[in-house]
Amino acid sequence: EKWSGRKIYNWLKHDLNFKTRGNKSLTLGGVYRILDDSMYYGVFERPKNSGNWYEGKHKPIITKELFDLGQVQLKRDQIVRENKEFAFTKLFTCGYCASGISAEDKYKKLRDGTTAHYVYYGCTRARDRDCKNQYIREEELIAELVKLLDQININELGMRHKLEDEIKRFHHFQKVVLGSDGKKEADEGDVNIRTYAKYLLKEGSVSEKRELLGNLRSRLIYRDKTVKLLEERPINMLGQSNTK
Repeated sequence: EKWSGRKIYNWLKHDLNFKTRGNKSLTLGGVYRILDDSMYYGVFERPKNSGNWYEGKHKPIITKELFDLGQVQLKRDQIVRENKEFAFTKLFTCGYCASGISAEDKYKKLRDGTTAHYVYYGCTRARDRDCKNQYIREEELIAELVKLLDQININELGMRHKLEDEIKRFHHFQKVVLGSDGKKEADEGDVNIRTYAKYLLKEGSVSEKRELLGNLRSRLIYRDKTVKLLEERPINMLGQSNTK
């Protein structure tokens, strides 16, 4: 059925509640190791990558043809995983250990038999393997960013002029195509830079969201389900931070 390794992992964990001999859930890495193990069709290589193949004494449980099809799908799966871009990765710094913030897909089996898909963001733990920063769902992260937009100076948006141009184009569309007065909407505050930026966070494409946050003049800090901006301190002539 051309399932990805992650889909197989979620099927085993959530649908079948599969456990190993140690009564633990199989890890995603474990799934990939199984799919890449030639022992299941009866041969093995020793040492690894030596080109020396041996036939095992055990009975194969799959054919060589099925194994090869699995390898083709694994390569496709790897390409998809490498090319997948989440909306907010590489844009935040962990508020505890200063590592980056990564994302991963999560699936949950619902009572009605369907499976819900979520995206969670969390510390990469590159600087501290025991970092205690909490995970946050993408919807919650967007809500935090929307609140942040209400608090910051509008000049913090490095792409302010581009947003203004987009709003002008929208007003022109209203006037020419819909016959309405775009100025009225602007005066009432229904459409402005701040609300348009919020719209991009909620409904924009991945590239639009990344461009918006990537152009902020200060660094985004994520800590325990809250987001704030870290203002860069000015550097004096001696190269030291000005703390006054």
